[in-house]
Amino acid sequence: MRTKNTVPATHQPTDQLTDELTGITDDPTGMTDEIPDGVTPDTAHVTGRRSRRDLLESRAAALSASDPASDEFDRPLYDGDQLERDERAALRRVNGLSTELEDVTEVEYRRLRLERVVLASVWSEGTAEDAENSLRELAALAETAGSTVLEGVMQRRQRPDAATYFGKGKAIELRDIVVAEGADTVICDDELAPSQRRALEDVVKVKVIDRTALILDIFAQHAKSREGKAQVELAQLQYLLPRLRGWGESMSRQAGGQAAGGQGMGSRGPGETKIELDRRRINTRVAKLKRDIKDMKNNRDTKRSSRAHHGVPSVAIAGYTNAGKSSLLNRLTGAGVLVENQLFATLDPTVRRAETADGRVYTLADTVGFVRALPTQLVEAFRSTLEEVAGADLLLHVVDGSHPDPEGQISAVRAVLADVGGDQIKEVVVVNKADIADPEVLDRLRRHERHCVTVSARTGEGIEALLEVVAHELPKPEIEVKAVIPYDRGDLVSRLHAEAEVLSTEHREEGTFAHAKVGPALEHELSAFAV
Repeated sequence: MRTKNTVPATHQPTDQLTDELTGITDDPTGMTDEIPDGVTPDTAHVTGRRSRRDLLESRAAALSASDPASDEFDRPLYDGDQLERDERAALRRVNGLSTELEDVTEVEYRRLRLERVVLASVWSEGTAEDAENSLRELAALAETAGSTVLEGVMQRRQRPDAATYFGKGKAIELRDIVVAEGADTVICDDELAPSQRRALEDVVKVKVIDRTALILDIFAQHAKSREGKAQVELAQLQYLLPRLRGWGESMSRQAGGQAAGGQGMGSRGPGETKIELDRRRINTRVAKLKRDIKDMKNNRDTKRSSRAHHGVPSVAIAGYTNAGKSSLLNRLTGAGVLVENQLFATLDPTVRRAETADGRVYTLADTVGFVRALPTQLVEAFRSTLEEVAGADLLLHVVDGSHPDPEGQISAVRAVLADVGGDQIKEVVVVNKADIADPEVLDRLRRHERHCVTVSARTGEGIEALLEVVAHELPKPEIEVKAVIPYDRGDLVSRLHAEAEVLSTEHREEGTFAHAKVGPALEHELSAFAV
């Protein structure tokens, strides 16, 4: 009976073969000109030079093939697969693992992971239709922020619960809905107190945010200019400051000076807690942002005063978000402002030059959109931007005629304008999207609003009528002058046609006689040539 470690002499490799296999590295070249077994001299030129290991392994394979039973025995001649250098250095592509989308229309949604949200609101005042419209607007806000709305629930109460916003039982029902839908976020249609948010999170076991946090998140995504980013950051910090909280070590005292190193007397003290340190840093950052925004406001005021000095009237476009303000600006001036069917798609104000039919120059400014219950932090942070409305000579209040509640939009916008002093400006209500609006709604708005124009920025319907209204409502120069302007002062003649209301002109031998109504600045320039 053979043992595993004994091999018949007839099948035992020769000492020479063993020595060659184990000492293969002794030859620095590792190549041989020997012709292997089974290769005739006639075909040797096809095989070429082969490595010594190939030859030795072929001989070992031949010895193994001569006795099938020899597979049972340990042979220290082969020590596993030896990967070549290029195989070890290369990455092998594994097919079938790619999750790349074939439909390019979904690329925008794949830029971030879409959160799955459930909307919740308390109906405490108004009609059921008003409450449902507010919840639909919250759904549009959530979609704009980059989430998928799964469900919306509403509770009828006289006032929100002071502890959990909902009642305790309804909060448990909300948790069951969250679990059933597989949601990871709950968005409430009101601004929650810090204690309400924490208590509701403890019940539903997922993240809870309120309407204010959602709007701030949208503003943070859409702010592009330096001023816009600073304003959004300021609003976010002011919202975050009263909502700071910590757990465990984050509430512990921070040792100051040499106290942490045990340096003894004079260096011990209570120090600051981590939350106090965070508050101090936020307050420092808020103070810096306010200084920066104030400097930017000075630049904006300088530009505005320059236009006022030259007597250039200004028209401001204001209105509810997604009412079509940017579309209207593009239609009137060709500004090329971004137009998206989203809430708060554009935040940065845009000012463009325009002319009336009789050649008078004025500026047209697009402002940030408004929304119901616009966070007070945003109103304060964007006050310098909203002052473009307060300093305008004419306000075009754009309303979405296709919205279910256009009157509610008008009331919400006017409430915000009153906070910044824009309620004292001459207002023209521009009802946009007339091509898809209900004719009865348009008629109702025309009857209720004194100065009302119906337009469609998409099709151009009513734009000519709007331009006529703007030209008629713009302030006109009231100082009547008569002057003979020398021919070498053609700049004054040009300013007359651009800034004044020219009644008549006549070319005389000594210069151009002009009879016009001008502003105070131009009157001073023409006083030297007055007749």
